[in-house]
This record gives sequence, C-alpha cells and structure tokens, in this order.
Amino acid sequence: MTLRLGLGLPQMPQYDPARDVAYVARAAEETGFDSVWVFERTVFPREPLEGLYRMPGVPWPDFYRHCADPLVVLALAAAVTDRVRLGSSVLVSGLHAPFPLARTLATLDAAAGGRVVAGLGTGWSRDEYRAAGVTAYADRGAQLDEVLDVCAAVWGPDPVAYRGRWTEIAPAAVGPKPARPIPVYLAAAGERALDRVARRADGWLPAHLTGPQLASTLGKLTEAAERHGRAAGDLDVSLRAAIELTEAPLPEAGRHPYSGSCEQVLADLAGAAQAGAREVLLDLQTHCRDGKELADRAAELYGRIRSAGL
Repeated sequence: MTLRLGLGLPQMPQYDPARDVAYVARAAEETGFDSVWVFERTVFPREPLEGLYRMPGVPWPDFYRHCADPLVVLALAAAVTDRVRLGSSVLVSGLHAPFPLARTLATLDAAAGGRVVAGLGTGWSRDEYRAAGVTAYADRGAQLDEVLDVCAAVWGPDPVAYRGRWTEIAPAAVGPKPARPIPVYLAAAGERALDRVARRADGWLPAHLTGPQLASTLGKLTEAAERHGRAAGDLDVSLRAAIELTEAPLPEAGRHPYSGSCEQVLADLAGAAQAGAREVLLDLQTHCRDGKELADRAAELYGRIRSAGL
C-alpha cells in the first residue's frame, strides 16, 4: 500500500497568511500531496502554568508566539484547491463550544465538496483552556465526548435535537449539512483516550512517534478496537512528523525522529509505514523562511519519498 502524504500548512510567525497559505496549498496539490493539515495553538503565556506538553521546566518553543487560526487557514486552502483533503491535527476541542464548531466544520465541508477531516484532541495547555473560557481543563475528556455527540447530531438529518452538559438544541433545522459524513480522527496516547478512539473515531492521529513507538501503541489500540467489536483495519492512522532536514547525517545517539539527512528521514518514514501508518503529515514549516521555500522543500521531499518506493 502506498503511503499517503500530507503537508502542514504555514501558520507560524514567519509566514504571511494573506499570501503563503494559498501558495502552499496550491503547490501541495500540484505536487501530488494527498492532504493538507493545520494545528492549533492560541496563546504564548509569559509565565506558563506548566512546561511544554506539561513537562516540568520545558520551555514552549518560540514559534508558538504566533499561530494562524486553523479553521481560517483551512478555509483559505479550500478556496484554492480541488482535490486534497483538509485536515486538522489537531483542533483542541475544549477551546471550542460544541455547536458552533460542528456548524463551522459542516459549512467548510459543504464548501469544499466533502474534503474535511475533523481531527480533534483534548490538548495539554491549562493556559489555553483558561483563555478560551469554554470549559474547565479537568472536564476536557467529557467535553470532547459532547463535541462528538453534537457533531453527529448537527451533521445528521433534521430535525436536530440534543441535550448535554454544555449544549442544548431544541428540535430544529440546522444547515448547511456536510457534503458527506465527515470522518473524525482523534489524538490519543493514554489508555482512556485510546479507548475513545477505538469506540468513536474513524482514525487515530499520533504525533512524532518512531516506528517502534507507533507499533507498540497501535497494538494497544487494536486490542481496544477488538474489544468494541471493530477490526484494526477500520481505523485509519495519520502520523504527524516534524521534519528537520540537515545537509550531513546526524549522530543516531540523541537524534530526534524525522530529523537529519534525507536518508535518515526516509528511513524513519519507512519504519513508520512498516509499523502501520497509512498517512504521514510532513510538517516542514518550522525550518522554512516563507511559503515558497516551504513549497519547494516539500516538493523535493515528496519526490524523494516516492522515488524510495514509499
């Protein structure tokens, strides 16, 4: 099976959303990418409540100072493309009220002709939850479950009706409807989150895992899916990989996955594919200066990956 390839759209401080998003999205489609993707970061606190990914003392990366809104970026990309899937890896569900988020995704899918992939996760930043004011950080799992319920209701036939903890919809017509059932992918690492993927999702969104790490967690996910009467093949796997290409190979000791020479990155991608990734989202934007450089590097790496038989 040929590995599907996605590209992360430009959202970081060095990019001009008025110019670079459309340029990169068009270039990705012309190059042959299967999908384009966004992520979500909303604030860069001067004194964070916790370190990066809740790791004590780990500073947040400087590029989090500016991150273009993911849904606006996807809309810009949708307007200039015809084929690529439009995915989020991920939208932080707890930063969004369930009903408006469901309507926005439905409208985007209708406008894009059925190309949206709704990738959701609970996030890790208490600062972002506090700034959004939608729900408490402690309720993030329950709120994600309600988001999934509300999306299913809003995207389904009228009349739409729902009553939950954060949302109440009296029987009503709600449109527009998506062009087709929007696939829902979820980020997950812990046992409870993986069980939610196994029960409720069309796909899993791991991030930055090596082949062995991916295989280990996918094994747990497969077991959970089977407990819920689903086959492993029912779940898609789209891996986000932060790519850093270097001129010379990096020493293997201490090397981050998907960094180093092109040969090292290709070996990492081959390992991910062998472990069960069906798609890899190549995120090169951190180390590029503008949209043109990002598009050029993406096209070159795309060619190398396909030439390697992946």
